[in-house]
Amino acid sequence: MAENVDIEIRGMSCASCVGRVERALGQQPGVIDAQVNLASQKAAIEVEGDTTTASLVDAIEAAGYQPVVESIDISVTGMSCGSCVSRIERALAKLPGMVEVSVNLATQKTFVRFLPGAVSLSRIHHAIQEAGYEPQDVDTPQQADSEDREGRQLRHRVVLAAVFTIPVVIIAMGKMIPALEALFSSLMPHRGWMGIEWLLTTPVLFYAGARFYRSGYAELRHANPGMNSLVMIGSSAAYFYSVAALLVPGFFPAGTAESYFEAAAVIVTLILLGRYFEHIAKGRTSEAIKKLLQLQAKTARVIRDGEAVEVPIEAVVPGDRILARPGERIPVDGVVEEGHSYVDESMISGEPIPVAKHKDAEVVGGTINKNGALTFRATRVGADTVLSQIIRMVEAAQAEKPPIQQLADKIAGVFVPVVIAIALITFGVWLAVGPAPALSFAFVTTVSVLLIACPCAMGLATPTAIMVGTGKGAEMGVLFRKGAALETLAKMDTVVLDKTGTLTRGRPELTDFEAIDGHESEVLRLVAAVEAQSEHPIAEAIVRGAKERGLELPAVSHFSAEPGYGIEADVAGHRLHVGADRYMNRLGIELGKVEERAKALAEDAKSPLYAAMDGRLAAIIAVADPLKGGSAEAIAALKALGLEVAMLTGDNRATADAIARQAGIQRVLAEVLPDQKAAEIRRLQSEGKRVAFVGDGINDAPALAQADVGIAIGTGTDIAIEAGDVVLMRGDLRGIVNATALSKRTHRTIIGNFVWAYGYNLALIPVAAGVLYPFVGVLLNPMLAAAAMSVSSVFVLTNSLRLRHFTPDIDDVSPMTSGEPVVGQAPQA
Repeated sequence: MAENVDIEIRGMSCASCVGRVERALGQQPGVIDAQVNLASQKAAIEVEGDTTTASLVDAIEAAGYQPVVESIDISVTGMSCGSCVSRIERALAKLPGMVEVSVNLATQKTFVRFLPGAVSLSRIHHAIQEAGYEPQDVDTPQQADSEDREGRQLRHRVVLAAVFTIPVVIIAMGKMIPALEALFSSLMPHRGWMGIEWLLTTPVLFYAGARFYRSGYAELRHANPGMNSLVMIGSSAAYFYSVAALLVPGFFPAGTAESYFEAAAVIVTLILLGRYFEHIAKGRTSEAIKKLLQLQAKTARVIRDGEAVEVPIEAVVPGDRILARPGERIPVDGVVEEGHSYVDESMISGEPIPVAKHKDAEVVGGTINKNGALTFRATRVGADTVLSQIIRMVEAAQAEKPPIQQLADKIAGVFVPVVIAIALITFGVWLAVGPAPALSFAFVTTVSVLLIACPCAMGLATPTAIMVGTGKGAEMGVLFRKGAALETLAKMDTVVLDKTGTLTRGRPELTDFEAIDGHESEVLRLVAAVEAQSEHPIAEAIVRGAKERGLELPAVSHFSAEPGYGIEADVAGHRLHVGADRYMNRLGIELGKVEERAKALAEDAKSPLYAAMDGRLAAIIAVADPLKGGSAEAIAALKALGLEVAMLTGDNRATADAIARQAGIQRVLAEVLPDQKAAEIRRLQSEGKRVAFVGDGINDAPALAQADVGIAIGTGTDIAIEAGDVVLMRGDLRGIVNATALSKRTHRTIIGNFVWAYGYNLALIPVAAGVLYPFVGVLLNPMLAAAAMSVSSVFVLTNSLRLRHFTPDIDDVSPMTSGEPVVGQAPQA
């Protein structure tokens, strides 16, 4: 059975790093798929069989990168022999995300390394207890290379590099300024100053810039050069050329024994500075996830032995009774057992008005209890809570690669080797035909080519925009379950809306009931009894209508339902059939003049139904399902975005016509049976349309899956949500407008990032190679090349971060005048 493993990784810097990690993971037995995201620094791995987390971690480390793992020492009591050790090791090894387990009988301690996102400390404790032993304490957890630690290390390296580099630049520049040249010469000979530059530059490269050498060496060892390889080769070339010029100047042709220590130091310092800025910007791209995580409670008040005891949230298990006091966050999902209060659920629903909670009401973890105490029983904890599922959904979308990123990865895979080849050609051409000193010119241009062409910006172009875009969507109540959907939705030209529960409120009301054969109350009583056996919203409306009139419903037997047609049952000695006109026609029941009444009801946007008793028409029924607030406004806004809007419904054509007029929809597919919805989407796709389908019911799942983009209403069923690519948490169709506008903006941002990243390289690689020198006498200094490379990456990140300020506004969209709807009747089964 396939499983998913998520591993956070440190040390990746460009698209080549991503490809290297993916290849290393892909070579592991049992790995089905590995998707690595540069912006989030995470790998999403699908495995099967006996593949261990340890083997995945080892593969990442072998590729030259650092998987984030957590290490703890747990004191354990009760161990007495080697079998105790084996028992604990086996119990812990079964846990997900476990990398290493080592139990020491002599010290009574267990050392554990694990993926922090895969398993909690409380679960590790519980596994030890299940094995029959007692964990006593946990030493301070130490997470390897955490995000904050990474930032601190980068800042430290940048400061150290700058402290040593600034004097090197002053010395190098001072010797070239005529007014200062004599002063420098009087203080120390030229070679003496070169020696000082050497001493100052060495710690910059081999301490502050050690990460480039570690990763660059790993890249070359795996015959897959990347950004770190380019930096390592370029800075090393400048450094060792200068060392040789200092120690054995006679080896070089006259006039070429120059010092480039300042270039080597400045290159490493500027690229480190760029990495630091990238780190800060990347942190901002994941702010949405951080905000969602902040909604999670850290502790819960669990009632034990009649008292409320505060425990870590990880210690809560399903079935625990929990007390939520006024002003506190609801820690986990549950069902209220005692108390009455109002809960702020705006994080889920987007509605600012608190919701009343009383006995048997559901509460959601992360929401805020406003004014009364609630005691509830936990039903979902940890990764099963609604909030955790939302976070997981957003993270999964951020990790997935859209088609444009997959293309970029392929290009990046050949880009670095091509750049190295261009650098070698540049060196050879300058050495062969360049002016004196040819070796110096060849060296400067080659190093500049290597540095200017680092593919960081290319690797960051898509994932950073996807991270910010999906995060912004989550803030607006739009969850992109798949990162590809963010790109695909931008290309849609047709939006198909299911009617009931999507376009309308989904809670129909009984508006008309006219008995044709028998007393009205008696017929309604029997019809409602039959409908009470159905879960259809229209059935619920009829039952509510009967109960509001104080009618008692008799018992029903032999009930059966035929989706899309109607229901039948035996009740009070009669055989009843209730359904649409096509159901009556199939039963051979004449409708006669009642059809005119049904047409009038349909023209008022009411859905007419019929009831037959013992083979004769007994009543005509009308149910209306009003439009949701904002539906017409949303449809007008979708049209303003250039999209064709269609409605798909099982209602008859007249009712569909009336609803379409109210909503402003011109194209309607009416009388579509549940099993025909996916076929209707396919038919639209066969016309060359790129279709987004919006639905909320179980019978919408096939159509959601068939559409190019499935948009599920979050207030609908779990099955529909699982089938959708995008989830609207608030059930408001204006969310479709927001999602579409956001996807278009994100797609434009990605295109802009790529235009900059590739255009930058295409334009500046020739400049770095020296094509301008024969015309204007200009060569690009390697220090400027390093600065330009860093600026390119920061520009791409900054451009992606602009999506944080995305504020769609559909209030200014004026409703478009709609003509008569074009109603298409779907073929009957």
